[in-house]
Amino acid sequence: MSRSRERWLLALLAAAALAAQAQGTGSFPGIGRDATKAEVAAWDIDVRPDFKGLPRGSGSVAKGQDVWEARCASCHGVFGESNEVFNPLVGGTTDEDIRTGHVASLKRTDYPARTTLMKVATVSTLWDYINRAMPWNQPKSLSADEVYAVTAYLLSLARIVPDDFVLSERNIAEVQQRMPNRNGMTTDHALWPGPEIRGSARPDVVATACMKDCPVEGKVHSMLPVFARNAHGNLAEQNRPVGAQRGADTTRPEGSAPASIGKDVATATVKPVATMPADLLQKNSCTACHATDRKVVGPSWADVAKKHAGKGEYIAGKIRSGGSGSWGTIPMPPQAISPEEAGKIAAWLAAGAAQ
Repeated sequence: MSRSRERWLLALLAAAALAAQAQGTGSFPGIGRDATKAEVAAWDIDVRPDFKGLPRGSGSVAKGQDVWEARCASCHGVFGESNEVFNPLVGGTTDEDIRTGHVASLKRTDYPARTTLMKVATVSTLWDYINRAMPWNQPKSLSADEVYAVTAYLLSLARIVPDDFVLSERNIAEVQQRMPNRNGMTTDHALWPGPEIRGSARPDVVATACMKDCPVEGKVHSMLPVFARNAHGNLAEQNRPVGAQRGADTTRPEGSAPASIGKDVATATVKPVATMPADLLQKNSCTACHATDRKVVGPSWADVAKKHAGKGEYIAGKIRSGGSGSWGTIPMPPQAISPEEAGKIAAWLAAGAAQ
């Protein structure tokens, strides 16, 4: 066989091999390829309750306190008890709970708090969540040793481990036997998916949608902490220009008008409106947070009309730009509403909010 023919056959075989690799062997032939072991390993970071997936490492309570105060305390408080940004992590557990594995406060109707360490049953859940999701503004930025240390510090706050404890992959199973709610998880409710877990039992609850006697229309609000406001770029530029969800302009301080808002509101003509623009209030979900003569989430129409009588253009600007501080700590986000519609609502309020 000539050298040219041999080279031609080798090239043909190589091309066939590449084509076979590109087609893959999964459920979608001809699309993509199977992930390599290295690619799978990069994503396979979960830690199971049997501690499979837990990397080697260790961290002391003292080291964890240092990391906590630098990376965690701003959201959770120095001792994990803060309720200002997220729900408290620590509190509600006792030495007796550690002994029995059941948190007694969960059954008390006079103890409304539900902290993380009251509910979580497995220490692997704490380690895994801290590792993959914390800190909130820089997830997956902690090393394995730092995760061990932060977990140890959090456990020490609830007296699950002593102040001089060093947590590692070698002793974490022993710590599991001291989790306050380790015996609190059950499958008796039959809500777990799959017959291998649920068995033949039927769920102990059946969902029934309630579609009557609703006091107000529900509306979900959220607010970004100042330190993380623009951590991932301007949210307003990352949303499609259609639909109700516009995204906050995170390049500007909370409550300030987006760059696109201002001139159109300032120059919009606000004419007196004598009757309630009910269609606009309903269309723009204003009734989810406001009512005629009582406070819901925000002030009543009557209170706004009294405080800002005759200030139609000011009210129109506030509707579109949002803000906080005038009526309490709960902010009103910027509303995706046209200048014309904002002007009609504002004019009605400025004229006295007649019904």
